[in-house]
Amino acid sequence: MNTLMTKKRIKIFISELPRLSIALTLIAITVGLIIAFFLWCLDFVIHQRFLHPYLLYLLPLAGVFIYFLYQQAGKSIEKGNDLIIAEIYKPNQGIPKRMGLLVLVTTLITHLFGGSAGREGTAVQIGSSIAYFFGQWFKIDSRTTLISGVAAGFGAVFGTPFAGAVFAVEILQIRRTNYKTFLPAIIAALVADKTVKTLQIPHTSYSIDYHKPYAINFIQKYFYVEPSLVFKIIIASIFFGLAAFFFSFLTKHIKSLAQKIIKKKWLIPAIGGVIIIVLTIVNGKPDYLSLGVDPEYQGATTVQSAFQENGANTWSWFWKTLYTGVTIGTGFKGGEVTPLFYIGATLGNTLSFFLNAPVSLFAALGFIAVFSGATNTPLASSIMGAEIFGTEHITLYLIACYIAYLFSGHQSIYGAQLIYKKKRIYLLCNQIWNTIKKIF
Repeated sequence: MNTLMTKKRIKIFISELPRLSIALTLIAITVGLIIAFFLWCLDFVIHQRFLHPYLLYLLPLAGVFIYFLYQQAGKSIEKGNDLIIAEIYKPNQGIPKRMGLLVLVTTLITHLFGGSAGREGTAVQIGSSIAYFFGQWFKIDSRTTLISGVAAGFGAVFGTPFAGAVFAVEILQIRRTNYKTFLPAIIAALVADKTVKTLQIPHTSYSIDYHKPYAINFIQKYFYVEPSLVFKIIIASIFFGLAAFFFSFLTKHIKSLAQKIIKKKWLIPAIGGVIIIVLTIVNGKPDYLSLGVDPEYQGATTVQSAFQENGANTWSWFWKTLYTGVTIGTGFKGGEVTPLFYIGATLGNTLSFFLNAPVSLFAALGFIAVFSGATNTPLASSIMGAEIFGTEHITLYLIACYIAYLFSGHQSIYGAQLIYKKKRIYLLCNQIWNTIKKIF
């Protein structure tokens, strides 16, 4: 019986393969073209703010404008990535075609006026809205096309197609991941990434200047690590997981608190913009605005500077967490992943000083590990590390990402993400906390 069912499924798959291949190609090329345009525009608006610092003081008005744009477009679109994840879990109302265009425009507005946000949310929503449109046109299963759209958008915006494909699948079901849709996802991600590269849109490059002292053969090169270094990485990764937890917790509670205490909803982004302005005045520097990838002035703290000694302050990670929590929590658009890279890299820089560890290595581990903890995607994060930093330290990537994932709590930056099995560390900490409450 099982053999007959398997043969039947294979026949159905083969019969649908030509239609699926055409659809995936169209999806990936279209997503790649739009992501390339988005990245070019994003670079342009960020550098316009560098040239015109006064634009920051218009951030509250920009927030109000974004609010009314989404009110006109429909409240369901405002859910963003959560709407996409929920639709993949259980197809319901579909993905509106205007979602991709609206989030592209509002993300550019957010960055033009200095909001601390990312770009992955925009890329994922662009990919999903395009994929859903073509999926409906070619009459292909919406789950397959949406996962492919997520993979294409994520892979193209960061230049990490393999991580994008795994991310699109892993984000759905922690510990119950279904890899049946992986082949369409990897095809879409590879083609979309190739499209962006063909248009010569550059991605930021990072490198680790720490190399293993002994690398005689394959085993030593990829799997042997110094025990003392592993111990330091474990300690740092616990902090990376806690930082991811703090980020998710803060963003979620800023949003819920603002919705609860501010009656006129259009005031929420306006107040958020004012808070960002005040924080920048208090800090006396614009380092924590926007993406945090390109330096606004010589000596600015950025993701890239975190890979060098003294390239970040002790509390750079905290300030970026606060700025991004306020920006995203009060309704600005863009995403959280690039700020998570900033938080992780700067925290890794700080921890490397206290642990007497290689700076660039710990910045790289923080870069991927905080992302892993905040999204519950340790495998995708490890693969991203290999694609961005090279494969020499792949064992360390896996250690850092999985430990950060375990210590990040039962949290996610995506409210719709279902975590089917609670992490043992979370259960243990929860039991300890309940015991303490009973005693006191």
